[in-house]
Amino acid sequence: MDITERNKKVLLIVLIAGCFLSTLNQTLLNVALSGLMEVFDVTAATVQWLSTGFMLVNGVLVPITAFLMQRFTTRQLFISSMFFLFIGSVLCACAGNFGVLLTGRMIQAIGAGIIIPLLMTVILYLYPSEKRGSIMGTIGFAIIFAPAIAPTLSGFIMEYVSWRWLFIGLIPFLLIVIVLAFKYLMNVAETTKAKLDITSVILSTIGFGCILFGFSSAGSKGWDDPVIITAIIVGMIVSTLFCLRQMKSSDPLLNLTVFKYKVFTLTSFINVLITMIMYADLILLPIYLQNGRGFTAFEAGLLLLPGAVINAFLFPVTGKMFDKYGAKPLFITGLVLIIVAMWGVIDISESTTYIYIMIRTIILRIGLSFITMPLNTAGLNALPRELGSHGSAVNNTIRQLSGAIGTAVIITVYTMQSNSHASELSMENENITAIRLEALASILGSSDAYVFMLALSFVALIITCFMPKKATIKKSEGESQN
Repeated sequence: MDITERNKKVLLIVLIAGCFLSTLNQTLLNVALSGLMEVFDVTAATVQWLSTGFMLVNGVLVPITAFLMQRFTTRQLFISSMFFLFIGSVLCACAGNFGVLLTGRMIQAIGAGIIIPLLMTVILYLYPSEKRGSIMGTIGFAIIFAPAIAPTLSGFIMEYVSWRWLFIGLIPFLLIVIVLAFKYLMNVAETTKAKLDITSVILSTIGFGCILFGFSSAGSKGWDDPVIITAIIVGMIVSTLFCLRQMKSSDPLLNLTVFKYKVFTLTSFINVLITMIMYADLILLPIYLQNGRGFTAFEAGLLLLPGAVINAFLFPVTGKMFDKYGAKPLFITGLVLIIVAMWGVIDISESTTYIYIMIRTIILRIGLSFITMPLNTAGLNALPRELGSHGSAVNNTIRQLSGAIGTAVIITVYTMQSNSHASELSMENENITAIRLEALASILGSSDAYVFMLALSFVALIITCFMPKKATIKKSEGESQN
């Protein structure tokens, strides 16, 4: 199909706008959860379902995206996803109780689940491998700029306006994107009469759903909870059955032959570690700032803002650098910066300054900008075009699972260490107040959790050393397409 440069640009603008709104919607509630607990008079475990439920629906839907992209047109998928986001946002904005808010959030997740895999696949069809880095960098700017402004925006709305504006504000923009999509969006790839393997859908839903539920609830319920243990074990067994079925199938729901390509497999391993680090930091830093230091949600959001904005603006730059130098030099540079950032907070205390934490977060975000989108591009470049949608779906499944696991593990490390420090501090100083004890234990627990994240960063750097140089990536791609 011959698509002009102008049409490519229009297509990308519409898709990126939808992707930006989807990502913004996904991250807006992170800072608002404690406020919504008071609004709806629910516990922390209950309100967490606004994030857990979203992640579950999203994670369950992602493995099916490769099939959906074969079966339906770009227009059909994009406009449908935007409608789901729109309907979910309207429902959330009008919610009179927590049940309605959670239902609206689940409907939003259906729309959000397909946007990024769809966008990645469109790039693979429209652009040759030597231009994808720059394009992915531009997309990365949109995807990262949303969570960059989300904590500050959310903190401001919760403090000075009504929580309903978290959703009302999205509605007009979603309508504009839907209108633009109807007018300008054209189809990219040809559709096929692909058959849906219902058994695989059931296995992936139960398997990935149980793993996501188990790990995302472990932080609050504890690892010894029978429900958590059962969910994780069942999830792992059923996911293994799903993988075995995909390897034997002639038309798999999720084509796991993508792992036969060395570069894709290595980038997947690095993706797991980087996603765990990124999600864990987004959870841990606000805990340290709010529980340990007494900053408000708005102040915590403001601290994260400069690093996230710099991160977003660096994406187009690192995209062009990827096209010029390849993946390996960028990964090494990024991981060295991440290690420096993690090293800087393994001994944080109650006297660590706000500016110091901000500068450290900027260094972390610069490091992530050298890795995040180049990681996806390098992995997908190593695959032949017909495996592109499957590679994108695998990447997003990995990201969902790694995010849930990373968050659960880091909260567990933080909780265990905080409790241990609280016991030691109360024994050393019997006159210490409960508030001060909690704050000090939280600070020391955060510091210990960052030591664990530093170790993950070193592991990622070791794996990066096995990455081939740019020429090898080009060669493997060429061979796979022959």
